[in-house]
Amino acid sequence: MKQTTWAAWVRELRAGERVFVPGGPGEPTGLPAALALGTAAAATFVQFPLPGMNRFDYSLAGPGARQETFFLTPALREGFQAGRVAFHPLHMRRTFDALAKGPAFDWVVLMARRDAEGQWRHGLNVDFLPAVLPRARAVLVQENPCLPLLPGAPRLDPAQITAVIADDTALPELAAPALDAASEAIGSLVAARVPDGACLQTGIGQIPAAVLHALRDHRDLGFHGGLVDAGVLALIEAGVLTGARKRRDRGVHVTAMALGDRAFYHALEGLPELRFCGADVTHESAIIAELDHFVSINSAVEVDLFGQVNAETVGGRQISGPGGAVDFMRAAAGAPGGQSIVALTATAKGGKLSRIVPTLTAGTPATGLRTDSDVIVTEFGVAELKGKSLEARADALIAVAAPEHREHLAAAWASLRARI
Repeated sequence: MKQTTWAAWVRELRAGERVFVPGGPGEPTGLPAALALGTAAAATFVQFPLPGMNRFDYSLAGPGARQETFFLTPALREGFQAGRVAFHPLHMRRTFDALAKGPAFDWVVLMARRDAEGQWRHGLNVDFLPAVLPRARAVLVQENPCLPLLPGAPRLDPAQITAVIADDTALPELAAPALDAASEAIGSLVAARVPDGACLQTGIGQIPAAVLHALRDHRDLGFHGGLVDAGVLALIEAGVLTGARKRRDRGVHVTAMALGDRAFYHALEGLPELRFCGADVTHESAIIAELDHFVSINSAVEVDLFGQVNAETVGGRQISGPGGAVDFMRAAAGAPGGQSIVALTATAKGGKLSRIVPTLTAGTPATGLRTDSDVIVTEFGVAELKGKSLEARADALIAVAAPEHREHLAAAWASLRARI
């Protein structure tokens, strides 16, 4: 492997080359600044970005550059509308397969760090790296001493590394969200459905944080999901999250990435039980089927009276992507005693808009089909949809809508039902 610099590597890029860039905290911290001058060749950059953390539009790296994404963040909106950014709406598990079987990459650019024994360790996100590394023509590593040394992260074979850039640019940080009354109410309702010994999957944001906080009196919970954050770490440190009852990976917490602040990253160095895996493990239904009482907890933008879930568009505008929610919703259905919970506040815009809606707006894609929906929770209660008729599902959803919107929803359902 050779030592290089960002400027030298940018000059080495050639038109038509494909470059994979990890998303979330796995994005090489020096890469956006290196490409921000817009002087790179017309390469295609591929990333699954995380909103609020990955803020660079790689289609601006140079004249003719393009970006392919599996999640449409605000930073990519302008490029998407201009046709420089191509959006691929795939679930996480299918994204892994698409990367593993699609066009090979000329470059994979990632962050890593050598441990005390000189072994290279992956960083904070490995979700798609097992798919792209075996087929990469070349691998560029940003050696960043800011990375925590994660005992549960896989090693990187030095024979795979083409070039190394020493760069100690600070890691992106994610602060724990503040909880409000609505999220705390939702957290309590969800926590009441989680039995001791269950295996959890949660997302990020206010509601998942509230759920994790409400689980602090549970016992022997397990974890198997796409990411861990401060809420998960708090349960591990409190002895609530032990994985002691998992049939598979007993005593191990399986994740693809970790998101938090500097203190959080430092704490991960003392957690050998935290194992980092690719999305072919974290989001694989056949693996999750071996986990008893798997509880999938995700959020949404809106849910209609049929049980269809929209988690990626607002007013017809694409704001994110399918992500991994449906992978987990469907996996929970196949796990013994599993349950899928979609939790959301009942209203938006200060109560003016109901997030329980008669039907998804025409042209709005359903992230989760009505056949995927199991349990919907708002601050007003729990709607059990699994095994229910059309009428019973609509009644249950109207009952957890905000009271001021229920009359309108009931009238809308009566009109919809008459046309079915």
